[in-house]
Amino acid sequence: MAAPSRNTCGTRERSILDRVPPLLTDLYQFTMAYAYWRAGRHQDSAVFELFFRENPFCGSFSLFAGLNDCLTFLRSFHFTDEDVVFLRSVLPPATDPAFFQFLRGLDCSGVTLHSVPEGTVVFAREPLMEVAGPLAVVQLLETSLLCLVNYASLVCSNAARFRLACGPRRKLLEMGLRRAQGPDGGLTASRYSYIGGFDLTSNVQAGLLFGVPVAGTMAHSYVTSFTSLEEVWPRTLVTVNQDHDPVDLISLTKGWLGRVCELLGAEPGKIHEGELAAFLSYAIAYPQNFLPVIDSYSVTCSGLLNFCAVALALCELGYRPMGVRLDSGDLCKQSVDVRGVLRLCSEHFSISAFDSLIIVGTNNISEQTMVELNTKENEIDVFGVGTHLVTCTKQPSLGCVYKLVEARGRPRMKISEDPEKSTVPGRKAVYRLVDADGHPFLDLLCLALESPPEAGRPLSCHPLGGGSTSLSVTPAQVICLRQEMFTKGQVTQPLSSAAETKAQVQDSLQSLHPRHKRLQEPDSYTVALSETLHTLVTDLRRASTNKSNVVLAN
Repeated sequence: MAAPSRNTCGTRERSILDRVPPLLTDLYQFTMAYAYWRAGRHQDSAVFELFFRENPFCGSFSLFAGLNDCLTFLRSFHFTDEDVVFLRSVLPPATDPAFFQFLRGLDCSGVTLHSVPEGTVVFAREPLMEVAGPLAVVQLLETSLLCLVNYASLVCSNAARFRLACGPRRKLLEMGLRRAQGPDGGLTASRYSYIGGFDLTSNVQAGLLFGVPVAGTMAHSYVTSFTSLEEVWPRTLVTVNQDHDPVDLISLTKGWLGRVCELLGAEPGKIHEGELAAFLSYAIAYPQNFLPVIDSYSVTCSGLLNFCAVALALCELGYRPMGVRLDSGDLCKQSVDVRGVLRLCSEHFSISAFDSLIIVGTNNISEQTMVELNTKENEIDVFGVGTHLVTCTKQPSLGCVYKLVEARGRPRMKISEDPEKSTVPGRKAVYRLVDADGHPFLDLLCLALESPPEAGRPLSCHPLGGGSTSLSVTPAQVICLRQEMFTKGQVTQPLSSAAETKAQVQDSLQSLHPRHKRLQEPDSYTVALSETLHTLVTDLRRASTNKSNVVLAN
């Protein structure tokens, strides 16, 4: 698929700016910014990191998404007069009026963002983004950046798991807009489901903004809106080459319906006339895109017979019908039965087009049902997934956080009674160590000023959460994960299209060892600290304990 046009990119950027203005944040960001300003600390240098604490869906990995939106947000970050007027009304009356003039002049020209590339496989507790700049500004960015990354990464990871459960052969259609948490949730889900591995979306706006391929035909309401063949209008259809007079499609289809019923030993009296009328009407409107839902009444007694009759009539006129959709019952068994009938028609009537008809399965499909479906014999070519994909029912939040790791050039560390909530201090570099087979096996966090690890050279490190445990490893290859993405008010890397990010996702997942991609009970992936960084963590913990003892003694 081609990259979005300039016009599409502009539309996408406007959409992001409209949805994520600088006031889309928590009020306490402004109260903290004011307190920094009041204390004269608003220009102090500060560094924050964005990360999540646990891999989602009981898996071993996540995917990093939302970076492009973050960069667009940073590039255009500023407060309007209208914003400032509103902030005056919600901040305490004692707020110094000069603070609002300060806000009016703020932008991100002093902010630098380093990040893992969007679409990269990432793991718990490693920093995905580093945001550095004046303290008041980078504090104000927190909620917006978390909002842009949290759900995008979660739904992208969910989509990747559906793709792993489905396997590479079948196509996946995202169709969750009507079940999503509001318009923005639906739009974000469509975009990042595609990036995570889905092939198509039913969301037309996602097609416009992000270039995601769009698909869809008819719902049950269309079928049930018809009651008799008298409602079909027009009744005729020209051949695909338009080399004959228009043909009465109803009469032609009735002839085929009799032959199909005879072939299958079906009872014509059980066929629903309204359903046949709906199929005919739709076929006349879209003879090259005929793919009806066939379970409005009975698949075997009516829907499949009506489809075959109309599809055979279309083939006689030179058109190629697309296939059928199943939306209820035992999808596996029904798909096998449907495929058997299609093959029988192909052989008996010598219609080769019936060999390439597709079967779409849609019926509240979850990751678990997808896994179960793939353990059974089935003939489904496309799975349509909605609710369980876009709402991430297995885990509704990724839980990304944004924590201070350096202020005034000195490392900062949150030391909590809950070890999982402690942070890793200091500005860092992030390296991915790769084994001789090309699989990543460990991500190493180092202080930014450390020399990078070298391929073929042993190093000692400390797995996160492993206490004082030391590990010796020798990488065959070292990849630097963190790149500068934004500085001096400018995006420093090209913004990638959805299709380009989708390719990055697949490349990153392809390199990951299968044991880390298992949907059930995967092997844990190791994230570790360098010796120098581990020493810093230990020293800061010890210093914090000593200070606490001094305070208590006094």
